[in-house]
This record gives sequence, structure tokens and C-alpha cells, in this order.
Amino acid sequence: MKRKVTYRPSKAQSVLGGVVGVIFVLIGLFVAIPQAGLFGLFWTAVAVAITATNFYHAFGSGYIGPDIEITDDAQLPAESPEDRLKKLQSLYDQRLITPEEYEEKRKEILREL
Repeated sequence: MKRKVTYRPSKAQSVLGGVVGVIFVLIGLFVAIPQAGLFGLFWTAVAVAITATNFYHAFGSGYIGPDIEITDDAQLPAESPEDRLKKLQSLYDQRLITPEEYEEKRKEILREL
């Protein structure tokens, strides 16, 4: 079973981000551009983008937030015994498990058949 989860920052969080963004735009216009030239233009452009995004999140009716897909572990398809045996063999070949562990787990998988 897949569930769709939507995240949207709170209105207060977005408004605060927008207000801070306005402050950074003003810093860009009155400090960064006159003193740093091209870097000041870049600073101001980024500040405008951040400010616009935050105010859109706060007041835009079309914004619903990014989609996040969550899958319940119980609904994941079970691995076939063949796949489990191949994975076990790979672990053994890489010497990540002992021969005893390999045999024990192999027998356990074969019992499930």
C-alpha cells in the first residue's frame, strides 16, 4: 500500500522566510551592489528568488508542497528463495559470512520451499 504524503511549510514559517528575504534584498540593493558589483547582483537575484518562493508558499493558492512517497514495509514484495540464495552465495563468495553461517542460512531458506 502506497500513501501519498504532502508537505507544506507553515504560513508563519514562510512569512518569516519572506521577511528575512526582503531584508536580504535590501542589503543587496543598498550594500552589495554598490560595493561588490557583479557579486552584488548575484546576491540580490538569489535573495529575490528566495523571497518570492517563501511568499508563494505562504500566500499562493496553487502551491501544495513536494510529494513524498512512503511505502509500508509489510507491503514490499518478498524476495524469492532463488534471489535469497544468490544473495547468500554472494556474501559467502565475498567472505562476509563464515561457511557455518552460509550453511545454516541456506538450510533455512531451503526449508521454506
